[in-house]
Amino acid sequence: MNEIVLIVSILSFISGALLLSITFFIYKKREEGKNDSRVISARKVALEIEEKALEKAEKIRKDLEKKEERLHEVEERLYKKEDEVKQEYDTLRFKTKDIALLKEKIEEKEKSLDKEKEAYLGISHEDLLRAMIKKLEKEHESDLLSRLYKLDRDGEKRFEDKARDFLVNAVYRIGNTEVASFTSSQIEIDDSDIKGKIIGKEGRNIKTFERATGVELLVDEGPHVLVVSCFDPVRRAIAKNALEMLIKDGRIQPAKIEEYVEKAKKDIGLFMKKKGEEAIMECSLIGIPDTLAPLLGRLYFRTSYGQNVLNHSIEMAHIAGILAAEIGGDVQIAKAGALLHDIGKAVDHEIKGTHVEIGRKILAKYDVDEKIILAMQSHHEEYPYQTIESILVQVADAVSGGRPGARRDTVEKYIERLGDLEAIALTFRGIQKVYALQAGREIRIFVSPTLVSDLEAREMARSIALRVEEELHFPGEIKIIVVRESQAIEFAR
Repeated sequence: MNEIVLIVSILSFISGALLLSITFFIYKKREEGKNDSRVISARKVALEIEEKALEKAEKIRKDLEKKEERLHEVEERLYKKEDEVKQEYDTLRFKTKDIALLKEKIEEKEKSLDKEKEAYLGISHEDLLRAMIKKLEKEHESDLLSRLYKLDRDGEKRFEDKARDFLVNAVYRIGNTEVASFTSSQIEIDDSDIKGKIIGKEGRNIKTFERATGVELLVDEGPHVLVVSCFDPVRRAIAKNALEMLIKDGRIQPAKIEEYVEKAKKDIGLFMKKKGEEAIMECSLIGIPDTLAPLLGRLYFRTSYGQNVLNHSIEMAHIAGILAAEIGGDVQIAKAGALLHDIGKAVDHEIKGTHVEIGRKILAKYDVDEKIILAMQSHHEEYPYQTIESILVQVADAVSGGRPGARRDTVEKYIERLGDLEAIALTFRGIQKVYALQAGREIRIFVSPTLVSDLEAREMARSIALRVEEELHFPGEIKIIVVRESQAIEFAR
């Protein structure tokens, strides 16, 4: 029984395998038939593409043949043109040779004629020409000289008239009234009793005020007037501002005096900066560093022979700008050079050297345009004129300073003498402050008590008096006061 089952199983397996093989064979034949149909379709498409490509290639070949024929035609025309140009060139070359031969014949003929002429006249052609020119010069010498003289005279006159017109026009447009700066300032007060507070007990307040400000305060010039006297306009302005603030406050005592003096110094610093900025704006200048404005504003408190230096510089800037516009110079450079030409005077009492040299160093330090430095440095002819603007600045300086009423020599000499008095005293060791007062009849010197003893202070007063006698010329006598005092300050909290 088992054998029968095994045989049946084997037969079933064999029949299954045969059925699977027959099925796979039939599937394979079907797939091969499908692939044959795809190959036939692909071949048809390839044949169509090949036919189209052959047709396109044929068209391109025909186009190329036509273009080649046209190129051959153009090439033939160019060959013909080249032959024509060569023929024309050969013709011109032959003509040039003929012209050169004719020129040589003409020159030879001219030389032979000149030789015949020289042989006939007995003089060379050059000598004959020189003789004719000399004869003409001699015949018309007086006429030529008169004409040259007239041209020179008329030309000079025209130049002078033109220059005069320029200057008159500039002065006419800038001729403002110059207000001279004096050496004193007045303060009007409503109540004359305030003078007692200003003087203080035993003159303590007025002494403190004069020491802090370096001015002389006059309280007996009138019932309702206080006079601040000082040759230095900056110190005078600080003192006036401080005094006005003290009067308004009403609490006049040494501590308040020192407080308001310091505040007035700061206010004057801001005022000078504002003045400098206003000057730059008034002259319509661009490119001037802002750091120069305070230095420029300090010139408001300086005078030159009684003429306000800042107003003089502004006036110069306008004159130089007008002249530059008239003759074609650089207006901005001319105006800037004129406005900054005396910038060195703002610190010439602090730095050694001429104000021109100090001004050049200041402008170079603040990277001012080199053209402006060249324009300002020649106004006193310390440096040669290198630009047209430098000449215009010098001319503007002469016009502004030389016009009637602009300057007063006596005021400048007086202020210079007071400055010399202070400068002599400052050369000694241990000095804190020096003030020339009483119109130069008194020098008040404050020394450091830690560096100068009482005996040394007396010796210093004598030494300064001898130096003043030796180095300066002055009428009358000058009082030398050396002040040595110390203060101890402490706070109770």
